[in-house]
Amino acid sequence: MAQYDVIVIGSGPGGYVAAIRCAQLGLKTACVEGRETLGGTCLNVGCIPSKALLHASHQLHEAEHNFAKMGLKGKSPSVDWNQMLAYKDDVIGQNTKGIEFLFKKNKIDWIKGWGSIPEAGRVKVGDDVHEARNIIVASGSEASSLPGVEIDEKVVVTSTGALELSKIPKKMIVIGAGVIGLELGSVYSRLGTEVQVIEFLDAITPGMDGEVQKAFQKLLQKQGLGFTMGAAVQKVDATKTKAKVTYKLRKDDSEHVMDADVVLVSTGRRPYTDGLGLDALGIEMSQRGQIKTDAHWQTNVKGIYAIGDCIDGPMLAHKAEDEGMACAEVIAGKHGHVNYGVIPGVIYTHPEVANVGQTEEQLKEAGRNYKVGKFSFMGNGRAKANFAADGFVKILADKDSDRILGAHIIGPMAGDLIHEICVAMEFGASAEDLALTCHAHPTYSEAVREAALACGDGAIHM
Repeated sequence: MAQYDVIVIGSGPGGYVAAIRCAQLGLKTACVEGRETLGGTCLNVGCIPSKALLHASHQLHEAEHNFAKMGLKGKSPSVDWNQMLAYKDDVIGQNTKGIEFLFKKNKIDWIKGWGSIPEAGRVKVGDDVHEARNIIVASGSEASSLPGVEIDEKVVVTSTGALELSKIPKKMIVIGAGVIGLELGSVYSRLGTEVQVIEFLDAITPGMDGEVQKAFQKLLQKQGLGFTMGAAVQKVDATKTKAKVTYKLRKDDSEHVMDADVVLVSTGRRPYTDGLGLDALGIEMSQRGQIKTDAHWQTNVKGIYAIGDCIDGPMLAHKAEDEGMACAEVIAGKHGHVNYGVIPGVIYTHPEVANVGQTEEQLKEAGRNYKVGKFSFMGNGRAKANFAADGFVKILADKDSDRILGAHIIGPMAGDLIHEICVAMEFGASAEDLALTCHAHPTYSEAVREAALACGDGAIHM
């Protein structure tokens, strides 16, 4: 029977980061993973492969729409779908092998197989039982579906199936206008697929700042994506090559049918805890199937912790990573901390969309006295030169103290630009602090400074 200080169940971003941090802190560590490769959903069938396809399809879009404007003339590239998938798989392989290298470097044992917890202090994998003073559950999440919708990952697919379709479909229906649906919908739209998005609510990307939601939907429609809003999907009837989606419009209860070659079900994710034996252990769970933890990520069973998608909070890889590091530090007797008020979110469409902190709607609901500083990328020289002038930076600050309360960016490199605002918020900075910081010219980041200036006397270039 092997004995460890910590066994981590799951090797996704939360799990593998927790394992590495535990090892760095001198704890004998193992990680249980049943997949053939490390990295979890994110590296294998999520964040990384989707970004590869987004990058490839964006290059095609640039070649088709912008190369000639710059004097780069010639026949537009044709799409070799099998080669594109091979490129995607190579990117996955490089990343998953990188995690294997880090495990070896940090002397972390990879216990291959699916784990369960027969009792506190023990993890069973196959017929073997391993002892650990502490157990971290980082089991992640899985795609959720709707009643009347059966997933086959060929015609009716989740994000997993959408990343490995046998051919580019002529028509795709995306159920759900959230992050995953819009990213993958954008990929196929650029590759020539007619994409129709069906959303239950009246706005895309639920929870996002309302002004950004409206601007984002207009830009996606301009790119060719169609939207049917306020529609409740009733069922999906699929054959081997086609599917019919039946939905009702909430405004008048009228029923409609839409045909497609592929239906992408993008209706969120749910915690994956099957087979862990949590019920028998008496571990408290929420009504949504999440593992309940205290402020130190420990469950109600001493020595068993949980992080990432299987607990409360946004299902984001970087949130899981932060929790993994913090949880490891708590176990090692240090002070682990996660600032949940400064966790950015990013949508990797083009333009990208990023946010951190509170939305204008949340501030209004809380009765906060706030001010808004906005700057359009139309006033940014670099953005105009790169055919990337759509969108804006929006900073929300306290009207009295000038402290930054939130920021929302739609535009080029938004996912990178958001982080200077994250750092500013982490240090409790004011909008004036950003405005007084020199930004290199010409860069996209100047738009952030201009939005900060707009919180004061006004932007310079607008």
